[in-house]
Amino acid sequence: MSTYVILMGMQGAGKGTQAEVLAEKTGLPHVTSGGMFREIMKQTTPLARQIATLYNAGNLIPDDLTIQMIAARLQTSDALGGVILDGFPRTVPQATALDVLLRGMGTKITLVPYFVVSEDEALRRLSGRWVCTINDQHIYNLQVNPPNVAGICDIDGAPLQIRKDDTPDAIRKRIDTFKAETAPVLDYYRAQGVLHEINAEQAIEQVSADVLSALEAAK
Repeated sequence: MSTYVILMGMQGAGKGTQAEVLAEKTGLPHVTSGGMFREIMKQTTPLARQIATLYNAGNLIPDDLTIQMIAARLQTSDALGGVILDGFPRTVPQATALDVLLRGMGTKITLVPYFVVSEDEALRRLSGRWVCTINDQHIYNLQVNPPNVAGICDIDGAPLQIRKDDTPDAIRKRIDTFKAETAPVLDYYRAQGVLHEINAEQAIEQVSADVLSALEAAK
């Protein structure tokens, strides 16, 4: 059976870092709605400009557009054995739509690791976050996961940058949005018995071990 993992947690909880580890250990592709939206924002269409305005301000992208993009991504050849979803679903309607989509494919969610971190810690981490300019899944933090060479990605040698949506005001707005709109999704998956809370303030290696252990138990 295919393996579908949804990473949940407040911005700054370390989902991106753990997704890389999980992808390497399982061979599953790491699918981020944010990454797909940022690819669209490189275009010059009216839709691209609309998404850029919403995304950079820390607002959620409309459900219908997000669901269409995810549905198409799950049908690609590398995703047929399952995926690691990061940044989707963010609302209960999105979660419900995903369940319907997966049922149509004859499968379901395997595990939802919820990375628990305090608001203060999330703000501290995000204020020091740098992202690779070539691959935005290569993420560094000056406090807990710095690059070997300042300002340079360890993996492909590209310059690092601070994302436009990592300004203090945008960070606070995203955290408020998470608490108001995304947190109910946790109750949705808790009721299904697939939610597993992970202490995200542990060492990176221990967090990874906890996630892998939970996934093995869920299969």
